[in-house]
Amino acid sequence: MPTSKNAYRLRIGRHSEQGRLYLLTSTTQQRRPIFKDFHLGRLVVEQFRQAHDEGVVTSKAWVVMPDHFHWLIELNDKTLAEVMCRVKSRSSVTVNQACRSSGRLWQKGYHDRALRDEEDIKDIARYIIKNPIRARLTTRIGDYPLWDACWM
Repeated sequence: MPTSKNAYRLRIGRHSEQGRLYLLTSTTQQRRPIFKDFHLGRLVVEQFRQAHDEGVVTSKAWVVMPDHFHWLIELNDKTLAEVMCRVKSRSSVTVNQACRSSGRLWQKGYHDRALRDEEDIKDIARYIIKNPIRARLTTRIGDYPLWDACWM
C-alpha cells in the first residue's frame, strides 16, 4: 500500500460502474494489527453487512485480516468512493468507541480492482478467504473467524 503522499495515485483512472464486480482492499493506519481482536474485526464485518443490507453493494466474499481487509462486491447504487468512505468511517467510529480511543483507524485511500467478465469469481473468492492460511494465522479456513463467501 502506498504511503499517504502517494495515496492520490490510487484514484488515477478509478471508475465506478454499477453492476460491476470489484475487489476492494484497505489497510489499517501504520498496519496496526488491531483486528487480531475478534470483537473489533466483527465491527468491520457489521459494516460490510450493513452496506449489503442497505442495497449499496452485494457482498460476494470478504476476509478481515489483523491489519487489512479484502472485500469482493458487486457495486449497486453508490460509487466506490462512497462505499469505502461509508464503511471506513462507520467502522472507525465503532472501533474507536469499543477501544475508548480516537484517531485514524484506516490508511488514506484504498485499492480497487474491477473484475472482467471472463474472470472466475469463485477462484477470486477462494483466494480472498485463503488469506489467513497464506499468512499462517490458521491451517484451515474454517478455523479463522473473520471471513465469509456467498458460496460457502
